[in-house]
Amino acid sequence: MRGTPGVRRLLARFREGTTQMRRWVVFNLVGGLGVLIQLSTLAALTGGLGLHYLVGTGLAVEAAVLHNFIWHEHWTWSDRLGHDKEGMWKRLVRFHLANGALSVGGNLILMRLFVGSWSMNYAVANLVTISICSFLNFLAGDRFVF
Repeated sequence: MRGTPGVRRLLARFREGTTQMRRWVVFNLVGGLGVLIQLSTLAALTGGLGLHYLVGTGLAVEAAVLHNFIWHEHWTWSDRLGHDKEGMWKRLVRFHLANGALSVGGNLILMRLFVGSWSMNYAVANLVTISICSFLNFLAGDRFVF
């Protein structure tokens, strides 16, 4: 029975589902650390240095994007990469095009809406925008980057 094509196919789907669930959990752990990086950078830039919240948001998101790339490269999708160190720069460009663009663009647009139009606290608005972009970033990383 173990050798039948249907059972093998079912076991392969189960293994893939388990791998994707683990990857989703790790992705969110890395993202959680990225949130801390982003929020602390945003607070330092806006509160400490007095930068406008949109400039601070863009720079804080970039800091989080670079942080997340490094961890995704070494942990989240490391099983797919093997020893392909030369491809790292290509993946970094793709990561910026996908996750970076989604994060920076999504954060700037949503922050403008939440803070600029709705007068929401910038830290709360930042958490909301991060949550909205998270799932799209996972799909982009999984299908396009790694």
